[in-house]
Amino acid sequence: MDGTTSQLPVVVIGAGPVGLAAAAQLLERGLEPLVLEAGGEVGTAVRAWGHVRLFSPWEYDVDAAAVRLLDAQGWESPDRDALPTGADLVDAYLAPLAATPQLAGRIRTGTRVQAVSRQGVDKTRTVGREGRPYLVRTVREGRVEDVLARAVLDASGTWGRPNPLGAAGLPAVGEEQARAWLTGPLPDVLGGDRARFAGRHTLVVGTGHSAATTLLALVRLREEEPGTEVTWVIRGRSPARLYGAGDADGLPARGLLGSSLRAAVADGAVTLLREVTISALTPAPGGRLAVAGTGRDSAAVHLLVDSVVGATGFRPDLDVLREVRLDLDPGLEAPAALAPLIDPDFHLCGTVPPHGADLLAHPDEGLYVVGTKSYGRAPTFLLATGYEQVRSVAAALAGDTAAAARVELALPGTGVCSTDLGDREAAEVAGCGTGVGFATGSEHGRSAEGPAPALVASSSSSGG
Repeated sequence: MDGTTSQLPVVVIGAGPVGLAAAAQLLERGLEPLVLEAGGEVGTAVRAWGHVRLFSPWEYDVDAAAVRLLDAQGWESPDRDALPTGADLVDAYLAPLAATPQLAGRIRTGTRVQAVSRQGVDKTRTVGREGRPYLVRTVREGRVEDVLARAVLDASGTWGRPNPLGAAGLPAVGEEQARAWLTGPLPDVLGGDRARFAGRHTLVVGTGHSAATTLLALVRLREEEPGTEVTWVIRGRSPARLYGAGDADGLPARGLLGSSLRAAVADGAVTLLREVTISALTPAPGGRLAVAGTGRDSAAVHLLVDSVVGATGFRPDLDVLREVRLDLDPGLEAPAALAPLIDPDFHLCGTVPPHGADLLAHPDEGLYVVGTKSYGRAPTFLLATGYEQVRSVAAALAGDTAAAARVELALPGTGVCSTDLGDREAAEVAGCGTGVGFATGSEHGRSAEGPAPALVASSSSSGG
């Protein structure tokens, strides 16, 4: 980059865990970060699921460069073996990190990014494109401002862009009109949203950890509130992938999540329906919602419910990047070089290796999509993976290609191997009785995971 461009900041979109980690890593490399966050505080998206406990301990939830900044301010680190909630992650880590002298003046909250382009050229222009600064158009308090940047890291996440309930990636008929009955993927069932679910019939849609968390909260509510009814629908033939490997899981809390859900289904606390596709949502008498679909062997499915929890995963908002040149996988909407490593049709058990700048690069140099958004529509992004991504990207931007290429992360195993998943799913189906069901997500058998009690990064999607 020329001398003028090199004096510009690196814009980071989103002040969630991965966005703030990127800022810390850039600072250590002598680069100037500018973090733009649409929410009113850092970790806005994480705060939205603040009541949920992660199944990863603090050891995996913090970034090394961020911790070095915090330690210099006398930060008291939480117990590395404890499991934080989303609120803990914001209050004990993200907020103190954002308040450090090094970062405090480099974060703009309440600033929404509308678009990213290259100064003076649209995406069709090739001649003279290389080396131009990025132009990041923002809106703050109704005022439009263009920010110039030497590079852009989009860590805006996918929270707030849920997949629809209907089939083929499209909303079910009447889904838009049924919004009053629909919740987000992680309602506070035992807390602030309790009255909505107590003594009522709730339908949970999805096969990710968000669905499992909500289902188990509803099971507990069912024990405390008579008349509470819980139905779980999945599109696939078996929930074996979600049940996981119990005690064999490298993260015990994650293993317990799956085994507890399996037990709840076996005990009848949760009614599991399989191989169902939702086709229509219609308001019904008594303030209820009629859910219609097609089940196994094209059998009609009809349910009357009071609420629908759409734990269907998320999809990236690519509109803000329309004027830059991206190389995306046509199916997953992830960087093309990364997609084969994260495709859920082939990677079922945490087999995704740590990866960095090389796999995240796009045709426009200095442009990276990191964090949850880098996975596009693929599920179960690990927060620690996002930290490794931005460590590598910061090294690449600083010209340290050797450091960018190194792998400096070891992830806990899932305990579920792709080699035995088919047999386990077959066993689940054989013992499942006559239930029918569906799941939603990226073509729904693979339910993209949103911020759940997982090692996930939601890097405040509002940043985009």
